[in-house]
Amino acid sequence: MSKGGAKTAVTHLIKLIVGAGQASPAPPIGPALGSKGVKSMDFCREFNARTAHMELGTPIPVRVTVRPDRSFTFETRTPTTSYLLLKAAGVEAKKGKLKGAKQPGHDSVGTVSLKHVYEIGKLKQTEPHMKGYPLEGICRSICGSAKSMGVKIVP
Repeated sequence: MSKGGAKTAVTHLIKLIVGAGQASPAPPIGPALGSKGVKSMDFCREFNARTAHMELGTPIPVRVTVRPDRSFTFETRTPTTSYLLLKAAGVEAKKGKLKGAKQPGHDSVGTVSLKHVYEIGKLKQTEPHMKGYPLEGICRSICGSAKSMGVKIVP
């Protein structure tokens, strides 16, 4: 026997990483939003307006919530930790991408100071899912990310 009652509205959550000011309806944005019935041009226009103050191309994690009536809202997060570390280390982009060392632990792509780690930690602490985490714990996590990418931390 099935229980009667109202059907619950299904909302979809789409996670994307989009370059600041570079959203376009081309893949991966267009197909991801189009499959849920969202007009990708509307998203692109609003996203580019919200990220106009940022450095062009900075990878921004975005969470798009699509409601049953095909309307949507989205929230942007801070740039990825790996991007912030490589920028602080002064790593040059190759083919438009920042990359870490091929053999972390053996090779190094650059160095960052503890002050940089602290600043990145303060920025990351503002995110909603990081509320309640101590800054020291966030900084330790950033140090672990730096080590795994081949970025050395100097005092």
